[in-house]
Amino acid sequence: MTRLLLAIRVFFRVLFNGDVANRVAAALIAGPSTAATTPAATGAAAAAPRPKTAPPARSEALTLLATLQREARFVDFVQEPLGGYSDAQIGAAARDVHRLCAEVIDRVFGLRPVVDAAEGSDVDVPGGAAATRFHLVGNVGAPAPRRGKLCHKGWEATHCQLPQWTGDDDARLIVAPAEVELR
Repeated sequence: MTRLLLAIRVFFRVLFNGDVANRVAAALIAGPSTAATTPAATGAAAAAPRPKTAPPARSEALTLLATLQREARFVDFVQEPLGGYSDAQIGAAARDVHRLCAEVIDRVFGLRPVVDAAEGSDVDVPGGAAATRFHLVGNVGAPAPRRGKLCHKGWEATHCQLPQWTGDDDARLIVAPAEVELR
């Protein structure tokens, strides 16, 4: 019964965790170890940390693009030639893609404005503010404290939680798999 429960646990860990899947695959390729089957080896040696195998490398940008495609069909929308469609058809498709992309971006990054004020309103720029936080245009030589019209609120992420990619090295550049309906 213990081996059955272990097999079920391993099945779900392999299914949902790429690192575990890689380690199980490596263990299956290596075959049974004679040292691991001895009673002495199953105690202290089993508790020794195993070296982590590096997961296949994949760009986080590709992971984000694949997420936008999977959940919002973003790549399909952008790659579709629009010449044969009416403005109403394009608008209807864009509305859905826009909504779904916004949901992905909100879940993955939790964006919020850098300056929470209406665009066009007057705002104060704190002295010593980083150029990465405020892009100043116009009379940039003005002495502090600076005040100006907000042209764009800016965006900052409250977190960054990209889905973990668990594919193999051959699939690291795949944004969306080909879909084939079998007959």
